[in-house]
Amino acid sequence: MNFVHHLMAIDLTWAAAADFLLGAPLRILLTVVLAWVARYLVHRAISGAVDQALARREATRARRDHHGRDRGVAAGERYRQRMRTTGSLLRSIATFVIIILTVLTVLSLLDIPLAPLLASAGVGGVALGFGAQSLVRDYLSGVFMILEDQYGVGDYIDAGEAVGTVEEVTLRVTRLRDLDGVVWYVRNGEILRVGNRSQGWSTVMVDLPFSYREDTARVIGIIREQVEHMDRDPQWHTVLREAPSVLGVESITGGTVTVRVFATCAPNENWGIQREIRRRVKEAFDREGVAGPPIPLTGGEHEI
Repeated sequence: MNFVHHLMAIDLTWAAAADFLLGAPLRILLTVVLAWVARYLVHRAISGAVDQALARREATRARRDHHGRDRGVAAGERYRQRMRTTGSLLRSIATFVIIILTVLTVLSLLDIPLAPLLASAGVGGVALGFGAQSLVRDYLSGVFMILEDQYGVGDYIDAGEAVGTVEEVTLRVTRLRDLDGVVWYVRNGEILRVGNRSQGWSTVMVDLPFSYREDTARVIGIIREQVEHMDRDPQWHTVLREAPSVLGVESITGGTVTVRVFATCAPNENWGIQREIRRRVKEAFDREGVAGPPIPLTGGEHEI
């Protein structure tokens, strides 16, 4: 009987049900819908900003210098990768913030006191911060490395303990592969300095020795002719940023004259260009009869 009287005491009218449904449940539903709409709009705005930045970059990058070389291909690809990564990071941050605000709003609509929860979360955050300092440092370092474009996938970098080609960059670790094929996982927070050998362009420095008895002006003319032919070669024309320069006599030691050649090229192409210059000049020396540097004498032999 008491249970029946209790049920009868409950006002089960349509008006009460409508008041209940139009109260907290409806407000919670509207909060979730607005959060979803806000997330969609923010993500769309970020993606639009990234696309506009890339479009402006493409419009200004599509130029060629007077040699007909496109110097912005590698830089443009790096810029696209960095902007895409930055956009993804901003979208993740926006989603996290919107979810936190939505959860707090829903808890407030349910009349759950937020002060104790926020206080507990603050204490837990402090404890987590002390216990995960290295992890937080790794993530913050990863964020700044991406935003500042310190290096990217495919770059050849010196990260202190490891030197190699970047295969993957995440917010916590950077994966490198060195020249021996060893894979290194370097925590971003442990990287104190980075030497990037692939950013922008590389330099080419080649020293070409020959005999002191040769006519220096003639030999320099032969070398200059070969590097000019190499610059006109389609295989190397797009790799070189400019025609190689013959700087002149670099040193004279022990019957040997050394002429230095200098050039700038696309990132990480300097080794191949150095080998090609040496090959072309050596073949030209053979055709023109240019003598190489004298062979060092060993014990028991006498110079004739």
